[in-house]
Amino acid sequence: MKEIIDVELRTRTVDFSKCKTDLLAVGQFSDAKGLDKVSAELNRKLDGAIERLIKLGDFKGKDGTNAIVYGNANIGAKRVLLVGLGERKKSTPDTIRKAAANAANKAVAMKTDTLSLALHRAFGGRFELGTLGQAMAEGTYFGSYRYDEFITESEDGRLDRLGVEVIDSDSAKTKKLNKGLSSGTIIGKAQSYARTLMNRPGNMINPVKLAAAAKEMARGSKSLSCTVFDEKQLAAKGMNGILAVGSGSQNKPRLIVLGYTPAHRVNSKVPTVGLVGKAITFDSGGISIKPAVDMDQMKLDKTGGIAVLGTMKAVAELGLAVRVFGIIPSAENLPSGTSYRPGDIITTFSGKTVEVQNTDAEGRIIMCDGLSYAIKQNCDVIIDIATLTGSCRVALGKYMAGLMGNDEKLIKQLQRAADDSGEKVWPMPSGDEYAEEMKSKIADLKNIGSKWGGACTAAAFLRQFVDDKKWAHLDIAGVELFEKATEFSAEGSSGFGVRLLTSYLMSLVGK
Repeated sequence: MKEIIDVELRTRTVDFSKCKTDLLAVGQFSDAKGLDKVSAELNRKLDGAIERLIKLGDFKGKDGTNAIVYGNANIGAKRVLLVGLGERKKSTPDTIRKAAANAANKAVAMKTDTLSLALHRAFGGRFELGTLGQAMAEGTYFGSYRYDEFITESEDGRLDRLGVEVIDSDSAKTKKLNKGLSSGTIIGKAQSYARTLMNRPGNMINPVKLAAAAKEMARGSKSLSCTVFDEKQLAAKGMNGILAVGSGSQNKPRLIVLGYTPAHRVNSKVPTVGLVGKAITFDSGGISIKPAVDMDQMKLDKTGGIAVLGTMKAVAELGLAVRVFGIIPSAENLPSGTSYRPGDIITTFSGKTVEVQNTDAEGRIIMCDGLSYAIKQNCDVIIDIATLTGSCRVALGKYMAGLMGNDEKLIKQLQRAADDSGEKVWPMPSGDEYAEEMKSKIADLKNIGSKWGGACTAAAFLRQFVDDKKWAHLDIAGVELFEKATEFSAEGSSGFGVRLLTSYLMSLVGK
């Protein structure tokens, strides 16, 4: 298989106009009254080419846009890429993250060897330089990512490597940018790692192979451990939710447990966090089979579990002083003579019983075993993440994830992490009125409610398995996939959740 594009990222102190590069990216706000100092200097040496482009209306600085001005003998860059930043008054660190993604996406499309980023200069002192450095690094990896490992002959001849540098003429500023760049590189690489696993099809990733990938990742880290429970161990522990969902496939289910123990002492006030991610490696719907249209995208039903895997990778490499468990229940949901059926009653790991009314509501059945296991590990805070319901996509579209929970402080913390990471969430209810819909007449619970408020009733179902722990649920159905390429990303998995969860964990210990 072909490797994904290798991105090499660094900082460099160099005069902007003398920087030798294939593509020099600078930012421009749509409401700016004029060019900033860097763009003005480049414009002067390019004989007014940047101003002419703007006056012609060919570039207006709108978010998600770009335009190229070709260099001359007066500057070192072969091309200057003007990247739109939108309105300055609305700018956030995610503005520069998207701008870097835009520039990296363009660089890959143009097959350039080198990209130099001077995007931060347009922001002046609006944000701390380390924050901007981290955001640019994350955006660079996000925008340059391509999933083409199974394409044996590439007509576009894309390059195997992209060299990227964040530049400034002031060495003190370069040093501050570099601090953020280091963290952003770790997070960006972890998200790319996760996107690759998420994008792989069901014949390449099943529960056993996902467990092997988790073990391989843990072997490369002194602070990570990995335990995998096979079908016999799951049966011995009474994890019948995971077993039931995986009963129709010859690829047997697994529970993957990653433990992160930091090298540094953990402050007693920092909670132990359990991250629980749904990893259905392929979801046909089981006996309650899905329509054929777009069923190929059900390879992405493992996104939540792999987001946890990518987060654990980032946390270990960042060396955060917080104890974390990554708990990934994994199964393949297929119809066969051994599949679980509508009408079955399952006794879950918690001891609670669940009546199956639809085998395509399988995520919550494996997740309840994962949540109960997090409680057994004495996690103080439990956050689960899953492509759980189509209803969440109906409610929020493809722009944000649904956020539910039982602790207002935790919800606020995740909202701040969403703002920091650029992975947006929206709070939704999951209270007793929704839980009432999930009660069964012949068991403790049933696995579907009415056709209304499906994201909320699904969260209310999960809520029954967290006892009195602080808990939050992220329904990422709708944001896990780019159906078409955008100005910021190629099509395929978005890797949603890696930046969000890592940002939350960083906030617990202070960046």
